[in-house]
Amino acid sequence: MQFIIISACLLGQSCRYDGQCREYPEITPLCSRKDIVLIPVCPEQAGGLATPRPAAERSKNGVFTREGRDMTAEYERGAREALRLARLYGCRWAVLKEKSPSCGSFCIYDGTFTRTLTEGDGVTAALFRKEGISVVGESRIPWLLEQL
Repeated sequence: MQFIIISACLLGQSCRYDGQCREYPEITPLCSRKDIVLIPVCPEQAGGLATPRPAAERSKNGVFTREGRDMTAEYERGAREALRLARLYGCRWAVLKEKSPSCGSFCIYDGTFTRTLTEGDGVTAALFRKEGISVVGESRIPWLLEQL
């Protein structure tokens, strides 16, 4: 049995920053595998942030709202909680929401609130990689399934 930690929003939980629930059809092949157990987590909620909450973006100096509120501590706390959960279940893989200041991998919004993308990882994705957990976004699920 393969335990994979996954952003709870990808499974349809209403934990997105705007409180909305979206469907992600990319997840269906992952959910249909009998040899995979998905462990949902929302690092933002685990870090103590409410839902809904102000949109935030990661910059080199931390994670901030458009109004300049520093939310770095909450994002870091949530990342540590997500890591604790991943370790508890022995997860070697994580499927995290792309572009997120917490979960984005390889490409995130640049902190200018202009929807400009830049190379980089969200806080949780960066911590997972540092701790040896492989991270993929929802668009890379077909590739992940080939690896398992």
